[in-house]
Amino acid sequence: MVTQEQVLEALKSCFDPEIPVSIVDLGLVYGVKIEEGKKVLMTMTLTTRGCGMAHNIALDAKQKILKVPGVEEASVTVVWDPPWTPERMSPAAKQKLGMA
Repeated sequence: MVTQEQVLEALKSCFDPEIPVSIVDLGLVYGVKIEEGKKVLMTMTLTTRGCGMAHNIALDAKQKILKVPGVEEASVTVVWDPPWTPERMSPAAKQKLGMA
C-alpha cells in the first residue's frame, strides 16, 4: 500500500526550474490522496498564475509519483485557490532562498 509520506518523499526531487527548491518545500503541494492503495491524486499550485512551466512541473510531478513502488495511476491537478504565498514554504526553503 502506497503512503502519503512515500509520495511526498518522491516529490522532493521535483523542482520549479526557476527556483532551486522542491515543490514540497516551496509549499506547492496542497494535497495527496491515495485511492485503493495504488492510485495517487495530487493537487498542487504554482508560485504565479502565469508560470510558463506549469505543464512541465505538473508532468514531472506525475512522473515522480509513478516511480513510487506500488503506484499504478497518478493524477496531478494544478489549482489556484487558495493562492500560494511565501508563508507556505518550509523553514529550510526560506533559509535557502535568504528569507529567514
